[in-house]
Amino acid sequence: MNIFKLSWKYLMDKPLSTGLNILLLALGLSIITVLLLIEEQFENKMNKDASGIDLVIGAKGSPLQLVLSSVYHIDFPTGNIPLDEAKSVSRNRLIKKAIPMGLGDNFGGFRIVGSTHDYLELYDVSFNSGNAWNKPFEVVLGSRVAKEKGLKVGDTFVGSHGIASASHEHDEQAYLVVGVLAPSYNVIDQLILTSIESIWYSHDEDFGKKKLEQEVEKTGFPKTDQARELTTVLISYRNPIAAVQLPRLINSRSSLQAASPSFEISRLFELLGIGIALVQGLALVIILIAGLGIFIALYSSLKQRNYDLAVMRAIGASKGQLFLLILLEGILLTFIGALAGLFLGHLFLYFLVVVNEQGIISDFKTLVFIKKEWWVLVYALSVGVLASIIPAWNAYRTQIAGQLTK
Repeated sequence: MNIFKLSWKYLMDKPLSTGLNILLLALGLSIITVLLLIEEQFENKMNKDASGIDLVIGAKGSPLQLVLSSVYHIDFPTGNIPLDEAKSVSRNRLIKKAIPMGLGDNFGGFRIVGSTHDYLELYDVSFNSGNAWNKPFEVVLGSRVAKEKGLKVGDTFVGSHGIASASHEHDEQAYLVVGVLAPSYNVIDQLILTSIESIWYSHDEDFGKKKLEQEVEKTGFPKTDQARELTTVLISYRNPIAAVQLPRLINSRSSLQAASPSFEISRLFELLGIGIALVQGLALVIILIAGLGIFIALYSSLKQRNYDLAVMRAIGASKGQLFLLILLEGILLTFIGALAGLFLGHLFLYFLVVVNEQGIISDFKTLVFIKKEWWVLVYALSVGVLASIIPAWNAYRTQIAGQLTK
């Protein structure tokens, strides 16, 4: 007797009931799947983007906003800081490296970031074509920017003022593409990188009279004889003691603010964790309802199949085979529902990535299969076994004589 084939035939005999149970289970599992995918990739991406950055120095305001805008480029800066004061703070003996940054412009929604070549070294980039900038208004494109905008080395474009894409253009001076980066799968893929002087000159009314040269001091900061401003400074510690002393020193003795990316992102994960837990709880309720639906479907159909089961016993089927028959129906239902749920979860994440082309989620991979998804499958099969165990036991206890007499 082919138990598997017989179980499948019984399920297909009631396609509407079977389909609804599978759909309900798949919806619950798809929610859990997409949450697991987002949670793991989000955490990995945030840690990867902040690698090598121990502290962020910027204007007073929200520490989390400062970190998000300076490290991950997904929020508005808290303001600008005086260049002289940033230089003074960066000379502290506890600081190994200080990378200045100037923000405020964009091209088609992609942020234009003014910095030094140290920023490229921070992410250990490689070039698909061209090389790093040597003069103001020369730019290096992240791989996603070059792909989305169709730009290559030698092309020019005009930047716009502000972080948002719908802002007025700086049409006095065009940017020249001198390099395109290879994919790094981090935040730098979505940035347009240039010198800090480019940001300064593009906001000067008389910038055309400037000598467009890039000069960098030994400290890593650009040379200038004017009162200039930066948006932020990325700091690497010289030793572990700096983590204790430096943030407190900067926050208490200067007009600047120091924020730790690791600390602020940990706080963010805690806040997000509450929301994720609530959604996961909702998904678990849906799965439990689906399990209850499977139980009701199997229990109800068992009453209608008592005669069939008695006939099967009469022609040689054992009690164990009847038990396995009903149990297998529940397992098949949940297995199909689990596969459908995993597929829907990946499909939903794909649509999220397509919609958020320039957000932090845009680099998420939809075809990746993480280890936690195996537990989704195990959990679904456990629900199937639990939902079918009582109906299967009733099938095991089927009385041949009584049912055939009726």
